[in-house]
Amino acid sequence: MIKVDFFGTSPVLGFYISGHADYSQVGSDIVCAAVSSAAYMTANTVTDIIKATPKLRVNDGEMYLKLEIADAHKCSSIMKGFVLHMLSLAEQYKQYITVTISEV
Repeated sequence: MIKVDFFGTSPVLGFYISGHADYSQVGSDIVCAAVSSAAYMTANTVTDIIKATPKLRVNDGEMYLKLEIADAHKCSSIMKGFVLHMLSLAEQYKQYITVTISEV
């Protein structure tokens, strides 16, 4: 199962994603691909487009991104969009994704 944990709501300060969906075989798992693609797009937009400097760690089966409060406001739209996208995927694939949102 993929677990997506968001830190904060207004603003969203970051996220931690861990696990694998096990929806299908490695290489053809559309749930893992959807989560990974959206997470990388979010991280790349934050770092390369907005030019924020988050703490970022990527390993097999996990991604951690944590923004400084000053950068969080600049990244608000992309982070809110990512939250909505993950909530939508979690609703569609309840057995494979969980999303939690924690106040900081």
